[in-house]
Amino acid sequence: MTSHEIRQQFLDFFKNKGHLIVPSAPLVLKNDPTLMFINSGMAQFKDFFLGTKPPIAPRIADTQKCLRVTGKHNDLEDVGHDTYHHTLFEMLGNWSFGDYFKEEAIAWSWELLTEVYKLPKERLYATVFEGDEKENLPKDTEAYEIWKKYLPEERILFGSKKDNFWEMGEVGPCGPCTEIHIDLREEAEIQKIAGRELVNKDNPLVIEIWNNVFMQYERKADGSLVPLPAKHVDTGMGFERLCMAIQGKKSNYDTDIFQPIISFVAQKAHTTYGKSKETDVALRVIADHIRAVAFTIADGQLPAATGAGYVIRRILRRAVRYGYSYLGFKEPFFNEIVPLLASQFENVFPELKAQEKFVQNVILEEEKSFLRTLENGLQTLSQALAKNENLKEGKVLEGKLVFELYDTYGFPVDLTALIAKEKGLSIDTQGFERELEIQRERSRKAQAQEASDWVILAQNHADVEFIGYDYAQSTAKILRYRKVKEKNKTLYHFVLDKTPFYAESGGQIGDSGTFTISNTQEKIFIQDTKKENDLIIHISEDKHCEKFIQVLEQNPNTEVIAQIDEPKRLLTRKNHSATHLLHAALRKVLGNHVQQKGSLVSDKLLRFDFSHFAKLTDAEIEQIERIVNEKIRQNITLDERRNVPLKEATEKLGATALFGEKYGDFVRVITFDETFSRELCGGTHVLATGEIGFFKIISESSISAGVRRIEAITALEAENWVRNEEKLLEQIREMLKNPKDLLKAVQQLNEQKNLLEKKVESYEQTQAQAEKQRILKENLQKIGSIHLLVAQIQVANADLMKQIAFELKNQIENLVAVLVANIQEKPQIAVMISENLVQEKGLDASKIIKELAKEIRGGGGGQNFFATAGGSDSSGISKVLEKAPKLLSL
Repeated sequence: MTSHEIRQQFLDFFKNKGHLIVPSAPLVLKNDPTLMFINSGMAQFKDFFLGTKPPIAPRIADTQKCLRVTGKHNDLEDVGHDTYHHTLFEMLGNWSFGDYFKEEAIAWSWELLTEVYKLPKERLYATVFEGDEKENLPKDTEAYEIWKKYLPEERILFGSKKDNFWEMGEVGPCGPCTEIHIDLREEAEIQKIAGRELVNKDNPLVIEIWNNVFMQYERKADGSLVPLPAKHVDTGMGFERLCMAIQGKKSNYDTDIFQPIISFVAQKAHTTYGKSKETDVALRVIADHIRAVAFTIADGQLPAATGAGYVIRRILRRAVRYGYSYLGFKEPFFNEIVPLLASQFENVFPELKAQEKFVQNVILEEEKSFLRTLENGLQTLSQALAKNENLKEGKVLEGKLVFELYDTYGFPVDLTALIAKEKGLSIDTQGFERELEIQRERSRKAQAQEASDWVILAQNHADVEFIGYDYAQSTAKILRYRKVKEKNKTLYHFVLDKTPFYAESGGQIGDSGTFTISNTQEKIFIQDTKKENDLIIHISEDKHCEKFIQVLEQNPNTEVIAQIDEPKRLLTRKNHSATHLLHAALRKVLGNHVQQKGSLVSDKLLRFDFSHFAKLTDAEIEQIERIVNEKIRQNITLDERRNVPLKEATEKLGATALFGEKYGDFVRVITFDETFSRELCGGTHVLATGEIGFFKIISESSISAGVRRIEAITALEAENWVRNEEKLLEQIREMLKNPKDLLKAVQQLNEQKNLLEKKVESYEQTQAQAEKQRILKENLQKIGSIHLLVAQIQVANADLMKQIAFELKNQIENLVAVLVANIQEKPQIAVMISENLVQEKGLDASKIIKELAKEIRGGGGGQNFFATAGGSDSSGISKVLEKAPKLLSL
């Protein structure tokens, strides 16, 4: 049975059991600060479990892309070294939201595994929760009794809280679980030791394939457990492990999920899988990591230097490094796997096929960059090993240097250790870990946030409503609030039953404004509005929040007047609508390959990131501006359609949907001229394009491989920009005595400047040559066969001093020169040594310069034959001249 057939049979089975089949959510889960990536099948359904949003159906099933490379669920370092851990994996899952519970979940698991997939019943084991006295959690005897219908008691095992109580994170929905394990060993091995002895013992062939979680509790911020409003079922079956079991393999990587990729890479590397342990690990790492990197980029997360982007860059670099070190790939190769992967999953996760070329190009640019980094890191390491006299055979490479290579160059620690070993050295692993922990602590402090549990004032969460498309003010009730400590400030979060405040989403910033308690003077300022899962969170740092809350608690039914900052919203609307016009203009000018990759819409400006692999020309920018401003002048009326079925919006209306966004069954469609711009969008917009006024691009740049960024302004900001440019132009005219032809006048001025610069340069060269002759005459000494020159020289800049130093070296053999100059009140030193003296006498200009630089309160460095330094204390020049001959010991 192929992997495609196995996946489809799962979905068909649960569809026949009354489940709605839904698509996988994007790997980057927006509006959930507790998760960097989706790491389980249930992540996209958290609101249904918590009761903050009604489920779209009581029964749901899907296959969900999951990524486990951060936080509690982090399998990265195991990947490739064993046969069953992965970064990205598929989680087949079925859910019940207050519908069926343990009886049906267990019965259907057994039916699917044994009757549909025909897995041998005698090889299956179940584990159930043994209870936990500390948390007052009872033993799950209900699940145990149900399993007795299908399994003998010796194959039903009790598991600890660690193995049989599932929690998504430090807070959130959780509950006891029952796992299904299968024994895939040979019969001879089974006869030696029973499978029950190896369950949850990390045996690669006695593995968990399915977990049925019975969601009954919510973990609060204080660690307590409270019952959920309804009991739910959350199941997850690792697709890769399931395929291994059904296809009779001993490794996930032997299935038809990974073998096409492994074979492709092995052929490129002129090797075969199974040839050696090192190459096998490398092939498994690459086959696994390409999935994580490619699908995450397709879902909208680009490699970057921080946050989620850094995680993807790290995975990508890990794969490239394995290819570089063990498969001999010195040129980019990783990106070439993307077409194969895209075709393999075309009918499962079509977003990769739709962006195949873009994803491949992003990976290619990242590969090129990292391969340069690897070379730079190797050079740095080689220089460090050569310079450090203490690093003789048997010595240890200090942890700080190992960390510097890792942190600055992205140089893998294991590669540093490998190179050091070849030199007869080891690395200070503990020192490296200390430095790494210091960095982690800095990161933790920077991101530290401590949120209290919500204080519930009312329970009607399902009625939370955004009314900001139609109203700027409303009377509302506060449903819940909490206190959040963040760095050195205290914030308060509020949730209303209805609100005109737009929560930051789709690139548009959140609204600010005020809350006023009706019939009182109690008012607080709301500085921002964000989404957390599907809750609209109003954020305040107002010093009056405590008093405001006291009034609320005395009467929870008290209404507040929620008023947004209308002028700010109006400017934001203009920029948002201009973003839609810009997107359409970019596609018209550059081509349909242009896809939105990110945006920021505020009251000050708009920022638009898009896929394109070349810098925009001035002519292209001018054409884009002209198209947008033409649409503004046409004063096109907004066509807004709410609650449009998603399929109708994308297929019938042809609205543009963004990759990496998860849309509901019903969407909002924003159109400005149906032949020009029609997009799915939840943001706020002008009623007609004429309100935008004027559009002006102020910058265009690259932000990552294959992604460009445009920043632009509209309305009053654009007017002010033009006015300031006019003022600047007028000032230039006045400075040039109001010439008739301003451009010609500036060109003439520039020509005069260039001519004068050449004259000054010629004069400086003449003076420098005269100075060179002077110091040769006054300061050159001969000590044995060595020519020593220590002198203060008068030059206009440091480049001239360097030039003179090299001219002296080429002119005089066996030269040791120390030149000092006071350039624009800043002392400068240059040390030049003939290369033969470096070898014969062991002289090192870089070491000498460091000692001399101390006299001028500076620092410097360079190569062993030439080094320079700068400082801040010119009074130390005389000490440099006195100290230099003593240091040389000639």
